[in-house]
This record gives sequence, structure tokens and C-alpha cells, in this order.
Amino acid sequence: MKVTVDKLQGLSRKLNVEIPAEKVQQAFDKVYKAIQKKANIKGFRQGKAPIATIKSIYSEQVKSDVVNELVNESYAQALEDQKMDPVGYPKISFSPIDETKPFSFTAEFEVRPEVEVKNFENLKVMKEKLEIPDDRVAQILENIRSNQAETVTVFEDRALANGDVADVNFAGIVNGEPLPNGSAEGHMLEIGSNSFIDGFEEGLVGMKSGDSRTLNLRFPEGYHEKNLSGAPVTFEVRLNAIKKKSLPELNDELAKKVGPFENLAALKTQILKDIQEGEEKRIAEDMKNRVVKALVEANPVDAPKGLVDQQKEALIEDFKGRLKQQGLGDGDFTEYKKKWDQDFEDSATFMVKSTFLLDFLAEKLDLRAKPSEIEEKITEYAKQTGIEVARLNEFYGKPERRSRLAFQVTEEKVVNYLVSKAKITEVTKDKLAHEKTQEQP
Repeated sequence: MKVTVDKLQGLSRKLNVEIPAEKVQQAFDKVYKAIQKKANIKGFRQGKAPIATIKSIYSEQVKSDVVNELVNESYAQALEDQKMDPVGYPKISFSPIDETKPFSFTAEFEVRPEVEVKNFENLKVMKEKLEIPDDRVAQILENIRSNQAETVTVFEDRALANGDVADVNFAGIVNGEPLPNGSAEGHMLEIGSNSFIDGFEEGLVGMKSGDSRTLNLRFPEGYHEKNLSGAPVTFEVRLNAIKKKSLPELNDELAKKVGPFENLAALKTQILKDIQEGEEKRIAEDMKNRVVKALVEANPVDAPKGLVDQQKEALIEDFKGRLKQQGLGDGDFTEYKKKWDQDFEDSATFMVKSTFLLDFLAEKLDLRAKPSEIEEKITEYAKQTGIEVARLNEFYGKPERRSRLAFQVTEEKVVNYLVSKAKITEVTKDKLAHEKTQEQP
């Protein structure tokens, strides 16, 4: 077998393989004889049909089988002989095969980049200083009051105003037909909440209890239901009553109502604790991301284009899913994808590079995930999600899933090591935000 390698652009390589005629002939003979043993051909007992007859019937199938066998066997052997470590699947090309002649094929692929991490300790990174604004607890207390508010009827003779809750009956009409799912009776609508299309809530302001009004509006362009995008719509509305939210007093009784708190002071203490834990977690995650970024910047490594493209596509699909959850349509997705294409590319490239660097360090520092650590992670997931450990073990019982989990645990260990060795400077949130802005291209 003759093998040559062409170095293409970047990490791309082209493997040229020529298999001698005698080996090709042996492969054909092997496949023909295997078919001969099993073939049921009219006029011959099983396994007794002449090879010439087998060839006349199965030649095209045999050619395909031989090509697959020769390529699979020779490709693996050629990689081993050339000491090449490809990433991704190869692109195979070959000419028509003839059982009396040598067979040649080419395989194009990208190879794993050469990785040598020298700068991974004493990485200089900034960390956000934990600062909780004085009014943060007060804001959450106001949200609690709002959530516990009662809706009461307004008996005074006045018009509906912004901030009121309108008890309304309404029916929508589009093109002379009732709007599907566009009518209700006794619907409670907070004016100013922007729960309906533009103009609906504003059109109710000034009405009094018992009033009726016709609203001629239009659905916004790009509305999630395409057949209604930009369409005119008429709503017949009756205001049954004006209501308002009555906020409870901020006192010990409210604290006891919303949780197992003896008094308001205990509620405030718990709120502050929750805020602090949440902020510490957020800052720690940001810190880890910044340390990995510093690692990538300090240790240049090539990123295989094929892996970058795969990662980019995964990021785009995830983004598309999140847009759909927000009610945005395909048009919005196409626009966002075009606008943020370079960001997707940069993020994917960073993720691929960091994976190679972290994997190298995992080996260098002997930080590969141990079976006991994988079990600990599964137990941790069980506590977080409420799913039984047995069910999670069943889920992660499949090799590919367990392998991904093991790699995740390994990455966490390496990143934690990098953080422990980094030179960290604490800065305010504003300064950190300013630095992030400065990093933008």
C-alpha cells in the first residue's frame, strides 16, 4: 500500500492511498465466495452456483462492498502508519474500482492541533467585587407586597386610569369574522402591563364602569401568528368594573404569610442571604469564564474549522430555540442570525480552542474525572432537580452521555485549578463592565 500526505490549508490534510491490484483481487474473491455460499440461484443448489454466475448477478453490489472494506481497512492503517490524529469524519473520494487493477482513494480531514500549554498559572484576571445595593432588599419586599396584593373594586365614580385593573368583556373581529381565541368575559387586565397589542389598554383609559367602546387596531408586523401580522382588528369592549390592587402592610404578619418567618426582620435576613448567594454564584461563574479566556489568550492554538462549524451550528440552534420560546418567528431568527453571525463564529472558535487546552491540562495535571467524582456529580444533580439518583444513573448509563458528563467534571476540575492559581484583582461591577466594553472589537 502506497500512502502520501498533502498538507492543505491550516489543519486540513489529504491522505492519498493506493492499494495494489493483488489485494484488490483478494478482496473481490473474498466477497464473491461469501455470496456464493449463501446464494439461492435457480438451477443450482445453495453454495454451488459458479463464480461467473455470481459475478453476473452481484457485480455492482460486490464493487460497493469491496470499496467499503478496502477504504475502512486501509484508511485506519494509513492513519496509524502516518501517525495522524484526525478530528471529525473524512471526505472520501475514489475512482471506479476494477478487480484487476490497483485501487486509489483520497481522504480529506482535519487533524488535531498540536497543543502545548505553557502559561496556565498566575493568569492575570479581574473579579467583580461583591456589592449589594442598599435598595435591593427593599425592591424585593415591594415585589412580595405586589404578589400578595388583593384586587378590590373601586366604588367611587371615576374613569379607568393607568395602573387600574379593568374587569372587561371583549370580542375581536378580523375581516368580518370572530378572532380565534380573541374574546373573553370577566377578563382582568392591568392597565399599563402591555399584555395586549398596542392600543388596546390605552384605548380603555377614560372609560367608566358600564361603558362600551369599539377599538380599531392593527396587529404588529412580525406578529407570531403570520396570518395576523399587520392585519386590522376591531375589538368590541365593555368595562364591567374598575378595580385596583390593594397592597398589604409591610409587617410581621406579611412575613409569616409568605414563609416560615417569625417576623419581618427574619424575612429581610433571608432575602439578603439569597441575594448574596446568587451574586456569589454569578460572580464565580463569570470569574471562571474570564480565567478560561485568559488561558486561551496566553496559549495560542489552532481550531479545526470543521469543529468550529459544528459548534457554531449548535449555538445557532440553541439560540433559535430560545427565540421561539419568546414567541419570535423565523423572520426574527434570520435577522438575529445575520446580525450576530460573527459573534457565533467567535464564540464557537473560543469554545473549541478552550476545549483542546483544558483537555491537555487535564492530562498534564492528572485531573481526569474519577468514577467516584462522576457519582458525586450525579448525586448533586439529584439534589438540584429532585430526580431520583437511580433514574439519573440510568440516564447516564449510556456511554456517550457518561463520557460527556465525565468531560464536564474534568473541565470543572481544571478550571477550578486555574482559578486557584490565578492572580486575581477585585474591581467594582462598573469597572468590570467598562473593561468588557473595551474588549469589544
